[in-house]
Amino acid sequence: MDPLLRTIVEILYVVLDLYVWVLIISAILSWLIAFNVINTHNRVVYTISDILYRLTEPALRPIRNVLPNLGGIDLSPVVLILIIMFVQRLILNYGLL
Repeated sequence: MDPLLRTIVEILYVVLDLYVWVLIISAILSWLIAFNVINTHNRVVYTISDILYRLTEPALRPIRNVLPNLGGIDLSPVVLILIIMFVQRLILNYGLL
C-alpha cells in the first residue's frame, strides 16, 4: 500500500478514536448538567459545553431524526459510537492498518 494512503488512514483511525472520546465526554457532561451537579452559569463549564455541543451536534442530529422519541433517553451517541466502531473494524479488516 502507498505510504501516503496508509498515513492518511492511520490519521483517520486516530481521529475517529478521539471523536468517540468527545462523544463520551459530551454525554457525561450533559448528565452532570441535567442533574445539577455542575451548572452552566460557570463560564468555563459553559464554554466546554458549547464546544462539545458544536463538535457533536452535526453528527448526532441526523441520527436523532431517524431514531424514535424515547422520552428523556437519547440513544444517538450510542448509535454513533457503534457506527464509528464499525468503520474502524472495516479499516482493520481490509488491512489498511
